Amino acid sequence: MSRLSRAALVLPWLGIASLAQADSAQSQAKGFVEDSTWLVLNRSVFDQRDYRHGARNSGARNAYKPRSERNGKAEEWAYGLMGTLQSGFTQGVVGVGVDAHAYLGVQLDSGGGRAGKARLLGLDNDGQPKNDYSRGGAALKLRLSNTVLSYGEQRVKTPVFSSSDSRLLPETATGFFLTSNEITGLKLVAGHFNESTDRNASSHDQGFVVNYSNGRQGNSFDLAGAVWNPASNVSASLYSSRYEDSWNQHYLGSTFTQVFDDQRSLSLDLNLYRTTDTGKALSGQIDNTTWSLVSRYSQGPHAVSLGWQQVDGNTPFDYVTRGAIFIGNAVQMSDFNAPNEKSWQARYDLNFGAYGIPGLNFTALYVRGFDIDGSHVDRNGGYAWLGYGKDGKHWERDLEARYVVQSGKAKGTTFSLRHNVHRGDTAQAELDGDQIRLAVEYPLSGGF
Repeated sequence: MSRLSRAALVLPWLGIASLAQADSAQSQAKGFVEDSTWLVLNRSVFDQRDYRHGARNSGARNAYKPRSERNGKAEEWAYGLMGTLQSGFTQGVVGVGVDAHAYLGVQLDSGGGRAGKARLLGLDNDGQPKNDYSRGGAALKLRLSNTVLSYGEQRVKTPVFSSSDSRLLPETATGFFLTSNEITGLKLVAGHFNESTDRNASSHDQGFVVNYSNGRQGNSFDLAGAVWNPASNVSASLYSSRYEDSWNQHYLGSTFTQVFDDQRSLSLDLNLYRTTDTGKALSGQIDNTTWSLVSRYSQGPHAVSLGWQQVDGNTPFDYVTRGAIFIGNAVQMSDFNAPNEKSWQARYDLNFGAYGIPGLNFTALYVRGFDIDGSHVDRNGGYAWLGYGKDGKHWERDLEARYVVQSGKAKGTTFSLRHNVHRGDTAQAELDGDQIRLAVEYPLSGGF
């Protein structure tokens, strides 16, 4: 374990006992069983993609499939069953608990042999889609006052290391994770992980999921961070992380919301990442600053967003785990994160609750990227294979309708329909493609 991880995991515990108060979370513990909750989520996803030309190579998001399959249709329909159990904590100064999960993915249709390209389904050793795949895991957790330390396989949510849930089954990670809420308005987190498991994987021994680099993997990932909420409308986050022998990555984020009245509000969302190579530099030379700023104005059921995103550096902005990207223009088919890329977005949201259909929402999004220049990428590093050129540009249009049942036995059931289109030239690394995705989720939950 690195110095960063040891310090991150040990220091927050020093002095916690002296801060413990009678109204802490642990002092209110009712018991291991009494505070337990369970959730069963049923999810069905149909994903159809029509890949065309565009990039000079496959692009990072298409690297998992052979070149012969990188054009044409990808079509999958699958069912996912996700069971989660969260125990309560035993009573006493230090509470003990367990979180466990079990996931199952089942093929409903392979699209006439076109499965495996949307990454809903697990693949066998020959690259063919499995009829079903599954995995499970658990994490032991300890709580002292308002601080929780967990170890095992778990889902994590931070801007530098985060478990994605954007396909059929969610991503997980194995290691230590600590969350401390001893100071009002300030959350401290720290973690040390030795692997992450991809969304369509069934094994736990594949190392880390890295999105763009094809360099040799590091063996560990460490992070530490703080989230400050000085007021209900202001939030600021600061994180530092290290992917062993690959890169150091620091993150600064802030949100601000100004409410004018019960119909109008304005919000700003800033995200900034600073990434540099470290140790053996397994992914090559990296000196990258990536940031985005998105403003959103809401009036009644309508909301309009405008955003700007910029990458300064000769490598793409990269990240470990599928969900650790909080920049504003990372959308459905592209992250708009190529070397030196600039991009802007325009978005419109409509809430049909004001028109007598509560639970129905519509979103239209357009992003355009330009000024891509990957001509100075480290030719011996992990990003040369992407084949970025100079003066690259591309655009994406995303449409989504989403409905959540508001009452009755089906309350909480969610239907979503997306249509996404991406087009670009050969100086960027994403394929042209059209995507249709229909998803249905039905949750069941309860306690003991």
